[in-house]
Amino acid sequence: MAEQKKKILEVKNLQTSFYTHLGEVQAVRGVSYDLFEGEVLGIVGESGSGKSVSALSIMRLIEEPGVIKEGSSIIFDGVDITELDNKEMSEYRGNDIAMIFQDPMTSLNPVYSIKNQMVEVIRRHTDMNPEEALKRAKELLGMVGIPDPEQQIHDYPHQFSGGMRQRALIATAISCNPKLLIADEPTTALDVTIQAQIIELLKKLQEEIGMTIILITHDLGVIAELSTHVIVMYGGMMMEKGTVEDIFYNPQHPYTKGLHKSIPKVGEKNKERLVPIEGSPPDLMAPPAGCPFSPRCPHAMKICLEKPAPLFEVSESQVSACWLQDDDAPDVAGYKKYKGAK
Repeated sequence: MAEQKKKILEVKNLQTSFYTHLGEVQAVRGVSYDLFEGEVLGIVGESGSGKSVSALSIMRLIEEPGVIKEGSSIIFDGVDITELDNKEMSEYRGNDIAMIFQDPMTSLNPVYSIKNQMVEVIRRHTDMNPEEALKRAKELLGMVGIPDPEQQIHDYPHQFSGGMRQRALIATAISCNPKLLIADEPTTALDVTIQAQIIELLKKLQEEIGMTIILITHDLGVIAELSTHVIVMYGGMMMEKGTVEDIFYNPQHPYTKGLHKSIPKVGEKNKERLVPIEGSPPDLMAPPAGCPFSPRCPHAMKICLEKPAPLFEVSESQVSACWLQDDDAPDVAGYKKYKGAK
């Protein structure tokens, strides 16, 4: 009998809004999912879909005028962290949950050396003395591929290349052996060679340490390379969820299919024209009453404009928030009928 994996994160009905002088921006609208130990969950979607805000919500780093609304629940390792005060939550950040932010240049303090910043984090979350923390920092820089860490650790962020800064951030994030690592667009603004190296590094961490990772990106190639499970987000909502095989070989939401058609296929003999998704993302200050993708969907029906679809079960591992899965929906090529609504 296969060993049951431990559930490390349970997100229930996550709703995060920003209350501006113009009105409420509903950035995340009722997202729910489970994450088990050792999994790599990829969250994909175009800009403004709510990916980064959902990650910052887990870290409890939503600042005013943002708020995680009542009814939301984020249970990490058995504790609902939405109920913790700032002091209690600070014990989790960096220690149990760590995050790699999008831009390493703005995430690292330019007036402190890499040594000072890494040692401070390690000492903040462990009982190591300065000498032990420095030794650990050097080991970590070596682990993530920084050449000559004995010398490079004394450099400042501006003396590192973009790829080296990202590696230094990853080293800092894993310095206290967190149970969950959140990587928010870890390859953005890096050239393709460095991107490949960062992807390989994250893959190595997952395989060798068994680290649980949430990977946020708009790049389906990065998702395919690293993820075990995938959530597709649009308009602040979850459109589809499944294993990486489900999402890439059996996509069941029109938005997911649209993403597939809009990216080039390397090595394809028959050169197919890229098909962009027509239209614009929804205004989250006044989101559509129904499915957020309905104004851009080629298969939209009346009910799609009026009511968001529930999560229909496509298989044991895959769900899709699309009315085409309903028994009463017309048959459309490429879309299965659901087994039941969750």
